[in-house]
Amino acid sequence: MDNLFSSLNRHNKLIKMSEETQDLLIIGGGITGCGIALDAATRGMKTALVEMQDFGAGTSSRSTKLVHGGLRYLKQLEIGIVHEVGKERAIVYENGPHVTTPQWMLLPIYKGGTFGKFSTSIGLKVYDYLAKVKKSERRRMLSSKETLEKEPLIKKKGLKGGGYYVEYRTDDARLTIEVIKEASKHGANAVNYTKVDKLIYDNNGKVTGAQVREIDSGKTFKIYAKKVVNATGPWVDNIRTMDKSVDNKKLTLSKGAHLVIDRNIFPLKQPIYFDTKDGRMVFAIPRDGKTYVGTTDTVYSGDISDPQLTVEDRDYIIGVIHYMFPEVKITEKDIESSWAGVRPLIYENGKNPSEISRKDEIWQSQSGLITIAGGKLTGYRKMAETVVDIVAKYFHDKEKRTFLKCKTKHVSISGGHVGGARHLTSFIRIKEKESQHYGFTKSQGNHLIRLYGSNIDTLFKLTEHYKSQYQYDFKLPLDVFVQVLYGIQYEMVTKPVDFFIRRTGALFFDIHWVRKWKQPVIEYMASIFNWSSEQKSKHFEELEYQLHAAQFPQTR
Repeated sequence: MDNLFSSLNRHNKLIKMSEETQDLLIIGGGITGCGIALDAATRGMKTALVEMQDFGAGTSSRSTKLVHGGLRYLKQLEIGIVHEVGKERAIVYENGPHVTTPQWMLLPIYKGGTFGKFSTSIGLKVYDYLAKVKKSERRRMLSSKETLEKEPLIKKKGLKGGGYYVEYRTDDARLTIEVIKEASKHGANAVNYTKVDKLIYDNNGKVTGAQVREIDSGKTFKIYAKKVVNATGPWVDNIRTMDKSVDNKKLTLSKGAHLVIDRNIFPLKQPIYFDTKDGRMVFAIPRDGKTYVGTTDTVYSGDISDPQLTVEDRDYIIGVIHYMFPEVKITEKDIESSWAGVRPLIYENGKNPSEISRKDEIWQSQSGLITIAGGKLTGYRKMAETVVDIVAKYFHDKEKRTFLKCKTKHVSISGGHVGGARHLTSFIRIKEKESQHYGFTKSQGNHLIRLYGSNIDTLFKLTEHYKSQYQYDFKLPLDVFVQVLYGIQYEMVTKPVDFFIRRTGALFFDIHWVRKWKQPVIEYMASIFNWSSEQKSKHFEELEYQLHAAQFPQTR
């Protein structure tokens, strides 16, 4: 089962990347870097990408998991951002409808609150216009009675009504992996767990590549490229320091945390976007039998690779829940899971994290290193287009004519090849019936189709391998087995945490499932990768650490 994006091929991909000069080397495998790889590969550029952790392991798996149109930016008068991300949201949905779902969002309006009824009505109307919202999804204004009918749990005191508009929910980590898989299909070479140790320069001081190290083997490779892009998110300044870049640009890091509660305890019917006592805006969203609430927005100076929920984060969000949903009497014991992420923002003097613009910026150092920082998940495709447009200008005329044509506006990402968003429902219905012929229950089939989209046919093919000894040796049920095997062979799953956190999202939204299957999954992965007992223990401890961190906040 040889596959271009198999974790078993990672070492060979590195050898290939080092044997020929690339048109473009991208450092960073979050949504921005992966988007750049897809754009460049579809234009015909010889493209390589390295990521020192797993794809999306940083900010791109730790967001509020919304591809949203930027209503908050309208409040800050960032008209251009609202216009841009509104258009991009529709493109992201059309190109990957299996990982992006339209949902009606309720914005309750209170006496003395951040949003007034008249200003909200006008604001949402302007938002519809700027974001080019389609007619069926345009905003509605609700009375206080209608607002409570939509969500009876919200605070009743001072309620004046509500705004009702559409946002798009996503799985950020799966969006990222589907983008880089599609880039791979178009010829990009991308590898995870490969760290840049140093940049390579020519005699004129121009950056011409990087020396990278494969984390597990410790082997180093030199990858040469005509242009190098730094898309490392919170690590952008680390690479710029390596490059000795000198300018007035600087990142500020903001941490956002989220709590996950079972819907039996917090039975939210309706996604809510609401303002808090301290004037911030927070989301509460039902998903997969859970309700998650966030986010915080605090200056962060800790370990970028491991931001964790703190007691202060937890207590703040619990307080927010009590404020807006007074009938929901949750305590810290009701927190089932959590996550925290770091947002890289372009520093603006005198502004706190909530006030700093989420706009992206692109700049070049004297060495020619191109850096992109800031920006939003929603705008990843347009950001990538802008970066690759800049890269394309450095090539000779014949190449430039080809490389200047962006194609991603109408390129479905991996799993999104279902004939467009309007055909997704019928696709799910057909494949759901088909899944039962392969031994899945109807609910298992539905879950897998929604998770993997048009790649479900590959999972169906993998069921034949279940007939072998694996089901007996490792005690894995069919639906778990095919996901692990697919993850290794087609999604570069290298560690158990890749599978349980970023490929399935289970550690956040089904933590009991993780606990149930962690041991047999690790045993099976150990058999595939030939791990020693020490390696197996290390991977088990890493997963245990993440399980503990998701439930128990740090005290520091």
